Amino acid sequence: MREDSSWMLGANGPLARHIPGFSPRRQQREMATEVERAIAGNGLLIAEAGTGTGKTFAYLVPALLCGGKVIISTGTKTLQDQLFLKDLPLVQRALGVPVTAALLKGRSNYLCLHRLELAEEQGGFASRRDLDRLTRIRAWSGRTRSGDIAELEEIPENAPVWGMVTSSADNCLGQECPQLADCHLARARRRAQEADLLVINHHLLFADMALREGGFGELLPGANAFIIDEAHQLPEIATGFFGDSISANQLLELAGDTISEDLQGAGEDGTLRDQAEHLQRVVRDMRAVFGPEQRRAPWRSAMGLRGMPEAVTALREALERLRELLEPQAQRSKGLESCLRRAGDLGERFGRLTGAAPEQHIHWFETHRRSFTIHLTPLDVAEPFQARLQRHKAAWIFTSATLAVGERFDYFSARLGLRDAVTRRWESPFDYPGQAVLYVPEGLPDPAAPDYTAAVVERARELVEASRGRAFLLFTSHRALQWAADRLRKRLGYPLLVQGEMPRSRLLERFRELGDAVLLGTGSFWEGVDVRGEALSCVVIDKLPFASPGDPVTEARIDALRAGGGNPFMEFQLPEAVLALKQGAGRLIRDRSDRGVLALCDPRLLSRPYGRLFLDTLPNMTRTRKLEVVQRFFALQRGEEGATP
Repeated sequence: MREDSSWMLGANGPLARHIPGFSPRRQQREMATEVERAIAGNGLLIAEAGTGTGKTFAYLVPALLCGGKVIISTGTKTLQDQLFLKDLPLVQRALGVPVTAALLKGRSNYLCLHRLELAEEQGGFASRRDLDRLTRIRAWSGRTRSGDIAELEEIPENAPVWGMVTSSADNCLGQECPQLADCHLARARRRAQEADLLVINHHLLFADMALREGGFGELLPGANAFIIDEAHQLPEIATGFFGDSISANQLLELAGDTISEDLQGAGEDGTLRDQAEHLQRVVRDMRAVFGPEQRRAPWRSAMGLRGMPEAVTALREALERLRELLEPQAQRSKGLESCLRRAGDLGERFGRLTGAAPEQHIHWFETHRRSFTIHLTPLDVAEPFQARLQRHKAAWIFTSATLAVGERFDYFSARLGLRDAVTRRWESPFDYPGQAVLYVPEGLPDPAAPDYTAAVVERARELVEASRGRAFLLFTSHRALQWAADRLRKRLGYPLLVQGEMPRSRLLERFRELGDAVLLGTGSFWEGVDVRGEALSCVVIDKLPFASPGDPVTEARIDALRAGGGNPFMEFQLPEAVLALKQGAGRLIRDRSDRGVLALCDPRLLSRPYGRLFLDTLPNMTRTRKLEVVQRFFALQRGEEGATP
């Protein structure tokens, strides 16, 4: 018998023999066969695998057996670590194949020794905590081998101090860095070039694509196959990388680095530092003109704000003046030379991004608490993405649990220009009718009604009482989330965890620890969250997740489709919402032993013709509109006396 990937994943294969608890699945073996076929023939495969299929093993086995170089790209750094540190070693040991593997992240994930020195010399920390954290980083720098900041778990990934001791494409000195011989990023890239199997993330994949376009692509070595996991994220990430943007943070970092480099070089004339500080003030002044709220809107509306044209002019002049002052100083150090280059690049980009937008691009901005970003986003990325695939002849496998709308992959493939792809879809092997109930509450008003959120929160409260906590409440807007949090905080007898009150990873950690908590979240909790067991037994979704038509990117795409004679709702808004709902619903059942209730509170599921598409896309759960059925389901799970099916 030929020992192919399907056999390896079968009942008599090495994974069943060597991995405790491994359960052979038909869907997994079929997917492995398709991946194997695509790799062997340099093919193009789009594969949707429902939750529980075991798609990670289904692509790892053929990737390890193929004998060529394979690059696997995941959606997030968390998934990267899970794949590289847990799944890959497990499968590799079972197969016994001598494959060298490497993990490569973006440069901001690695400690930069040069910037660590700059931070220590500059001082002036905002708090004692930042100074304490820098001291810990210095101690860790002497014992780390990888320089991956994820190793130092006691310092949160979003701590401001990390920005001071890691580099970006803007401020990295590259071959001119005095610490190049000990550079953690350079070492990671060398390991990546030598490896047979490389694990990266989507942002790194596109960063390299963008560099290759300019003739400088060197982050990723050539490969025989690319496997793109969590591929549903790809269109939006591609849109960002094929567009252009500039942020207040980039400008503030330039000013801060100029001050640090000038101080390190013992600059006696304070003119350069004065101008850098002036740039910092001008950037903050421009942020103030946008107003205090955090929002996204077309750039033309920003230019209509009182004082914005003057703020744009002042910032452009401050950047140019800094560049002029850096020019004669750049010869003092490689750091100041880098600042000169950045000042020129950022000045040019700021002028482009505050000028007239090119055709087929969306010109918009977003504001954060203390920052802002201006964007030029292409309406369509299919052509540039397809062009890059054609230049690099290799197998391309795109996989996720959410790629198809109904039975079709047209929407996903059209967005990326993936013509002539083989498409396959496997349902989850879980027993959804026995494991889960889909509950659509009766009597809720239309989502446009002013009392809708109040009615949803009341239904959610009833469900949480029935499930005894152990619930996710997922909202489509931050406003609804905050209203619900304020209301439920006074009425629930279970711990309440709210997105934004602590880092996402800590929220999930607390949710698992408590065992009876209720977590309220929006966007980032709709996908990539894996809570198994009784800690999560109920997921409540407030509305069908249609993107806000007032969002500048959504609005521009709607206008473009309408201008071209298309149907924006059917061609864009509906498929986007269907895929988003599949992601949210996928939080509930993560294992064969999981049991739970999915509550979809939007009455449009049953009152609108398009509701059928949403329902048909979800797993085949037991369906009800009666709260009593849900209460009985939970009572049965608890084994309460008198509970009947």
